[in-house]
Amino acid sequence: MNRATAKKLIERYFQQLTEGCGNSNCSNEFCASCCDSQPLDSNAAAAKALELFKINAKLCDYYPSVKSSTDSSTQMGSMMSVDDFSDVHYLTEHTICRILSFCDEEGEYSALIRIIGRIFSNAEALMKSFKKDEVGVAKNPPDEEKPNEQSSEKKGASSDAASPDEAPNGMLDSGEVTVDIDAVRRVYDRLLSIDQVESALVNSLIYLTPNVELDLEYLNVYETNPNYLNIFIIVMENSNLHSPEYLEVALPQFCKAMSKLPVAALARLSKLWSTYSLPQIRRMMETFQQLITFTVVSNEYDGENLVNDDETVVAATQCLKVVFYASILGGNVDVEHNEEEDDESDSDELTLHELLGEERLYKKGPRIDPLEKELAIRSIDSIRPLIPFEDFINDSLNDVVEMDKDFTFFKVNAETKFSFQTCPFILNIITKNQGLYYDNRIRMYSERRLTALYSMVQGQQPNPYLKLKVRRDHIIDDALVRLEMISMENPSDLKKQLFVEFEGEQGVDEGGVSKEFFQLVLEEIFNPDIGMFTYDDDTKLFWFNSSSLENEAQYTLIGIVLGLAIYNNCILDVHFPMVVYRKLVGKKGTYLDLSDSHPALYQSLKGLLEYTGNVEEDMMLTFQISHTDLFGNPVLYDLKEQGEKIPVTKENRQEFVDLYAEYILNKSVERQFKAFKKGFMMVTNESPLKYLFRPEEVELLICGSRKLDFEALEKTTDYDGGYSKDSQIIKDFWEILHSFGEEQKRLFLQFTTGTDRAPVGGLGKLKMIIAKNGSDTDRLPTSHTCFNALLLPEYSSKEKLRERLLKAITYAKGFGML
Repeated sequence: MNRATAKKLIERYFQQLTEGCGNSNCSNEFCASCCDSQPLDSNAAAAKALELFKINAKLCDYYPSVKSSTDSSTQMGSMMSVDDFSDVHYLTEHTICRILSFCDEEGEYSALIRIIGRIFSNAEALMKSFKKDEVGVAKNPPDEEKPNEQSSEKKGASSDAASPDEAPNGMLDSGEVTVDIDAVRRVYDRLLSIDQVESALVNSLIYLTPNVELDLEYLNVYETNPNYLNIFIIVMENSNLHSPEYLEVALPQFCKAMSKLPVAALARLSKLWSTYSLPQIRRMMETFQQLITFTVVSNEYDGENLVNDDETVVAATQCLKVVFYASILGGNVDVEHNEEEDDESDSDELTLHELLGEERLYKKGPRIDPLEKELAIRSIDSIRPLIPFEDFINDSLNDVVEMDKDFTFFKVNAETKFSFQTCPFILNIITKNQGLYYDNRIRMYSERRLTALYSMVQGQQPNPYLKLKVRRDHIIDDALVRLEMISMENPSDLKKQLFVEFEGEQGVDEGGVSKEFFQLVLEEIFNPDIGMFTYDDDTKLFWFNSSSLENEAQYTLIGIVLGLAIYNNCILDVHFPMVVYRKLVGKKGTYLDLSDSHPALYQSLKGLLEYTGNVEEDMMLTFQISHTDLFGNPVLYDLKEQGEKIPVTKENRQEFVDLYAEYILNKSVERQFKAFKKGFMMVTNESPLKYLFRPEEVELLICGSRKLDFEALEKTTDYDGGYSKDSQIIKDFWEILHSFGEEQKRLFLQFTTGTDRAPVGGLGKLKMIIAKNGSDTDRLPTSHTCFNALLLPEYSSKEKLRERLLKAITYAKGFGML
């Protein structure tokens, strides 16, 4: 327990000993409201509070005393007065309506405000309010409700045995709650229209939540009483929670209390909220987002004062996670169609990482979020969430997260420190990519250190890099042989930093040579003449050739290349449909995935599903399909046993479509894709890649962005050697570059950086350098792709600059000496 929490608890004991709880029937001997208690002075009460704290003694709920307002009750001619509501121990919609009617008649709302303050500040009273099983009883007068209240006080807060939603053992069904949510909403609609009630709700929440937080953290109240969740359900129906009155104190305290709920309770909340309408669930999302943003912009964070240590931001993020999974559950999900994971049996031998005490940094197996496990749902199971994933990203938070520190918390101090990577939905791809970069670099450094250690023991020359020496004319053969040997003999070498050398060429690989290596490998492997992949002229995408004659090692190689590109922070010119990345992160292809991978087939199958005529007679389809092989010959395949004898009808057409998609996207390319994924996982198997990134983000990591914003590139470019942004040649250069067509711009990008794609975050993240390379000359501009540096002579005219630049980017290739 931290000091602040202990201080709160001791203060609560002190208040109970000196002021009491306000309940005239209190039986707690350590409460001033109890008739058997002995009055204590301040010193004695402080000492006793400390003693009670040490033994975790019982704490009372708070019942604020009801003081009559300025003789308002005596001025009434009727028998009804404020005191008539003193026996209201919990609220129903009928009770609220009765009190409102009384207040409307009197023209003032002090009675309502007192009752709202009393019930909404008391956990037990609020928990029992607005129950479904109370709806039919709500019309009974208060004196008939009281015996039920007294009996429940004796048994404990969970003892309303009449609740129809409770199982015989007292535990609620995980998907059921006892709150009449529609009634709560109607009550809030009426209450929030009264100005004076708002401050009563705010103050009640401020008093309620610290006590709730302590009860959840130290008394495990939810385990003994699942109805405790009702408090959070009722409070979250307040549509004004995002208003300024709540943001500073009440809502932060509420989020801290909610974050103390056990995983089972959070899962129940998520399931409940997933049944809400889109406006309702969006309001909850915006409430937590607004609190995060308000807190972040109201504070200053640095290396010493981390946002990870801000309890309000952390608690609100954890609450936002509940809404995130509710959005997934309430949308279109596919919990089936999962790719089979290869179960690699762990060796009994200790690895060197474990011997060095680094096993926590190199855990095998995917990280699983506890709430995700409880709900049996993953973000990759979502086909379409209620709220787009992008809306859960908080830009203000991303601006202040120190990812180097956050990464350490994520990998090492997860038990004691909060990492925002445990809630990756709130981070943008740029921030998550920084976390992945740290992970990759630390692994590279570790492998380099282990290599040095092995070399010292064995007396061999250390080899700290993954070195590939290849010939341009035999790049696939050379790379395949070398990588295949490494993957069989020592797969951990794939996690070293890549170092490529082209035979017979001068060029030290500081990133640029690797980029060109990747580009040349891809150009050859995706050459349609080789036949490993098929190319769709309409979609401009490649797909695995099910009839390919190439062996599995070739597909493993391309998988390794993709993994190495992510691992070494290189961008590849790869054109796969999204289903490939979905399959890489663990989902099989389904009918919906055909829309971008096989659009013509998708439209045909969609037409079949939507056809209103006689499917069997008009279509004359069977469960036998045909496709062409590598040589253009038709190949027949039965989707079901004896498929040629089974006609497709209106009743079984969905099954036909599902089996057709299963064959095209999974079964027909199973051998090729399995080898491809094996190569990819050789490099990324211990990476947090699958945990942090969704399929579309994995594509962005591998391929970069297709949007080229050269205005952003101009703003972030640095100058060296005497150039500045005000130099005339620099002004001419940017005018020329902006006038280029799309293809010429891509050639320039390829020439300068080694790839024609923008990195994650866009061209503004590229940090290009333009350096002066002498005075006017006929030499062409040159570049260091390793450093994204353009060496530009100071040409005498704009026309000469344009001509020289175009020639350089059009004919540049390789590292031959000029």
